[in-house]
Amino acid sequence: MSAKDKLLTAARDCLLTKGYAHTTVRDLVAASGANQASINYHFGSKEQLLTRALRDLNAEWGELLFAVLAEPGGEEALWGRIIESIQANRSLWFVNFESVASARQDEEIRAMIAGGQELARASLARAFAGLGPESDPARVQAVGSHYYALLVGLAAQWITDPERAPSAAQFVSRS
Repeated sequence: MSAKDKLLTAARDCLLTKGYAHTTVRDLVAASGANQASINYHFGSKEQLLTRALRDLNAEWGELLFAVLAEPGGEEALWGRIIESIQANRSLWFVNFESVASARQDEEIRAMIAGGQELARASLARAFAGLGPESDPARVQAVGSHYYALLVGLAAQWITDPERAPSAAQFVSRS
């Protein structure tokens, strides 16, 4: 494995265990076995290395979510699979939430998140409301935004307080 690949692997692992804000150059060097200068040589800065790893993790998060949404089933079954995915990939969800805070200072991260949200809204509109590419784009945007807001709220509950987070049945119950 090249020094560049080792650094990317180390950055990914540090993001999942320590988070963006708490990962230091020292952490990356220790985890990769590379020297400090190789970070700047291959990526320009620690921030650029972490952003690259964050982009890769964000893509992984999207693939997991889209796979869950592609499976057939009713609303309760869909939310149940989403909850299972959140539980199984808790660190990945934390990284995605943390990336939103990083978007304030980093246009690349902001653009990455915005692109991911657009894809997620379309997938959620298709999974929950049967709206596909031929549907009215404004309707897809509105319905997808509704379900995206529900997804983010549900995920926040499950990653911060899983003991009291709602089950899929409770989440879809309107009574």
